[in-house]
Amino acid sequence: MDHKGVFDGLRVLDFGRYIAGPWCAALLGDFGASVIRIDKLGGSEDRFVMPVGHGLDGALFLQVNRNKRSLTLDTQPPAGREVLHRLVAGSDIVVANLPQKALVALGIDYDSLKAIRPDIILTTVTAFGASGPFAEKVGFDVTAQAMSGSMHLTGHADEAMRSYVSWVDFGTATLAAFGTVAAVMERNRSGKGQHVEASLLATALGTANAHLIEQALTQRNRVGSGNRSQISAPADVFRTSDGEIVMQAVGDQMFARWARLVGAEEWIDDPRFATDAWRGDHGELVSARMQAWCDGRSMQEVLARLEASRLPAAPVLTPQQALDHPHIAAAGLINRLPHGEDGVGVPLAATPVDLSLTPGEIRQPAPGTGAQSDEILAELGFNPEEIARLHAAGVV
Repeated sequence: MDHKGVFDGLRVLDFGRYIAGPWCAALLGDFGASVIRIDKLGGSEDRFVMPVGHGLDGALFLQVNRNKRSLTLDTQPPAGREVLHRLVAGSDIVVANLPQKALVALGIDYDSLKAIRPDIILTTVTAFGASGPFAEKVGFDVTAQAMSGSMHLTGHADEAMRSYVSWVDFGTATLAAFGTVAAVMERNRSGKGQHVEASLLATALGTANAHLIEQALTQRNRVGSGNRSQISAPADVFRTSDGEIVMQAVGDQMFARWARLVGAEEWIDDPRFATDAWRGDHGELVSARMQAWCDGRSMQEVLARLEASRLPAAPVLTPQQALDHPHIAAAGLINRLPHGEDGVGVPLAATPVDLSLTPGEIRQPAPGTGAQSDEILAELGFNPEEIARLHAAGVV
């Protein structure tokens, strides 16, 4: 692609681990920012989650660390602090999903960074936020799912259920990137940097907020109902003769089209199904009617007839089926980048938002541990002898 990214010239230091910090930095990198990932000597712990070969790199690491260079660095010794000082002085943004005590220990808390570069932007992500009794607790995506009410509603009446996909982490990273862009715009206007803070719990509560509002105002005390929605119907997963599909009808017009499709015209004027809320209250009955219609029909037929009636539906795909799906391929939603000496193609989902003039792009795969350490140190002004001494001292 022959274009400059919208963040071209923006320099980012990524001290993130796992998802929330690294994905925030990766999104900035997709749109042209120069991102340096600071790794532990020997490789940081998040590199090896879901190992898929290629030197034991993990699938998660390959996803959220594309478009970055890697510098291994121990910031504790004086020589390491000197490297850090030079890095910060030449950077616009520092990203870290670490609690305050860890930031201070590494020398990347906001006060320390400001002392080096007054207009620096620090973007941090914590599990539970910067204040309150849980401020210093550690946590992952699932802890925020649990505390937001999401797990209780996602499961069944007698069993809470987490989402297998880490939506809280990725949502928090996206919001952190949004906040970072807002801070960059403010710095362009006023010349001032600032501290951008996001948290997993804030993201989970913000995403689940409508359900909390309903609970506060109506005291519905809902419990989980599996895949069946409780606020409209039909909205569920249904079995066909050769696989499962999901469909959801919302609003009177969709419900009427569905009723005509499955031969339930008498329900259109039935007071039990007069509104989405009431249809949701009778969702078990509606789902049973839809399942009876699906019985004996193929997935292709069910989906075709739902589409003809303009009812939202899709096949429930396995991961392999998602990789192989013709629409996903035709729409360019998956890119395959070579990784490792064998050049095996890693299927990386494209930047999940598109700009018509300055689109994001995946220019390079996730880096090896410290793969660009010498290159980055040279850019910082260290000569070959100084770089050799840093290696010998175990600083990089």
